[in-house]
Amino acid sequence: MIGTIRNRIIAIAVLILLSVWYLFPRDQTIRSRGSDGAMRESVERRLPLRLGLDLQGGMHLQLELDQSQKVSANPAKDIDLALTVLDKRINEFGVQEPLIQKKGADRIVVELAGIKDPDRAKAIVQRSAFLEFRITDKTAALDKAIPAMDRALAALGIKGTLGKEAKSSVVQQLLKGDSAKKSDSTEAPSGGVLAGLIQPIGGPGGQGTPGEYMVPESAFPRVDSLLRLPDVKRALPRGVELRWAAAPLSVGVEPYRYLYALEDKAIVTGSSLIDASASIDQLTQGAEVDFELDRAGARKFGTETGRHIGDFMAILLDDRVQGRPPVIQGRIDKRGRITLGNKSLQDAQDLALTLKAGALPVPLKIVEERQVGASLGKDSINKGIVAGIVGTAFVVLIMIGYYRLAGVLSVAALALYILFTLGALSMLEATMTLPGLAGLVLSVGIAVDANVLIFERIREELALGKTVRLSIDEGFKHAMNAIIDSNVTTVLTALFLFQFGTGPVKGFAVTLTVGIAASMITAVFVTRTFFMIWLQQRPTMTTLSI
Repeated sequence: MIGTIRNRIIAIAVLILLSVWYLFPRDQTIRSRGSDGAMRESVERRLPLRLGLDLQGGMHLQLELDQSQKVSANPAKDIDLALTVLDKRINEFGVQEPLIQKKGADRIVVELAGIKDPDRAKAIVQRSAFLEFRITDKTAALDKAIPAMDRALAALGIKGTLGKEAKSSVVQQLLKGDSAKKSDSTEAPSGGVLAGLIQPIGGPGGQGTPGEYMVPESAFPRVDSLLRLPDVKRALPRGVELRWAAAPLSVGVEPYRYLYALEDKAIVTGSSLIDASASIDQLTQGAEVDFELDRAGARKFGTETGRHIGDFMAILLDDRVQGRPPVIQGRIDKRGRITLGNKSLQDAQDLALTLKAGALPVPLKIVEERQVGASLGKDSINKGIVAGIVGTAFVVLIMIGYYRLAGVLSVAALALYILFTLGALSMLEATMTLPGLAGLVLSVGIAVDANVLIFERIREELALGKTVRLSIDEGFKHAMNAIIDSNVTTVLTALFLFQFGTGPVKGFAVTLTVGIAASMITAVFVTRTFFMIWLQQRPTMTTLSI
């Protein structure tokens, strides 16, 4: 008997020490970005128990494939690829303990706890980050195609202002020199919408960039929609595609959007990229992204740029030209640079991390968004703690008031139950959510429920005239079936919640399951040990305070 009690006490002591060990505050490395966009690491002393989105504050997103922009041939495969890409991006972004998981067959759930810049995070999540390098068209294909495009628009009933229109003085400022003087006497083609809105800048023999055009920013949406019409697209020669600049450029007074005619085949794409980093150009003080290609990509890039020395190469990101195309002055092999003009270092850093993570196979759209402020999360914690304390206090009062000494023993076991539950959650690296707190409070009631079954059975045995020791033994023995049945059914429910739920629902299921396991240990093992110790101290006891 004494040996059995000693072994039980040792087992309980081991569980207590393990729980305290896993709950003991320890140093954690926190990765974050500074105001200059650089990644920094700091060490903070924290409890191992992680807080979820609703307790810490942050952002919850649900995303789907945006097939209105690009049709997916294999949605199941693309959603898995997108999940991998997002995981890489967000880990580089520096969010502490992000949640990125698939929901069902067609959705991705992203939870970023503690996020301070939700708009920036959404931009990183949604950016396709498809990188291309293309040579600008040298054949003036768009100039030759504009009359046919305007005729196609006229056949559709879309007409512009007829008449002769001189090129804008803004274009003259860009061309300058002899070519500008020559253009003064040259009249733009007449008779159509596109002829009046699309202004060529460069071309064969000119000083501008071949394949480069300008459109007033106010007319950009209209021209873009017209160029997307199937009849207009067919008028453009094969081997040439049109792409817009990423942002408007103010030239003179009015802002303009650049339009580029490019070769349809890319020299190389971002699939060959193996590294990218942001920096500041010491000469221009502009942000830039330095990139590095793999061996096959570097070989192809070197061959193609060597063939096109003197030509202009456009750098495209998500089908938008980044800056004005630079001229290829020599062979470019493994390393290159993307200049971002007046964008910040943080923008360059975000671009670098999305390029490194790879391109999304299909663009993603946000179908559900929730944001939780840090103050709301703190308020949730405070209310959850108050609810837990009040609920536990009522349980303690009822157990002691109704079961007396036996109730005191169950309350002592309940204190260990809370310690074991929190220790197990820390050991499993589970995330505590607001529903998780609810699950913890609920499992407190389940923990004493097992004691209630045992105590009532002991009362029945005492009423039959059995001794205290025999009544306790019989009470624990015969109540066990009911305890197991009730706990197993609850665990099965929690498992279904965990399997089919997401985020907070999973937190509730995990906390409830761990709490039930801890309640079984404390109700059946710890409380029984306390009774055994009490009986050892009073071997001649004839009545039990229950």
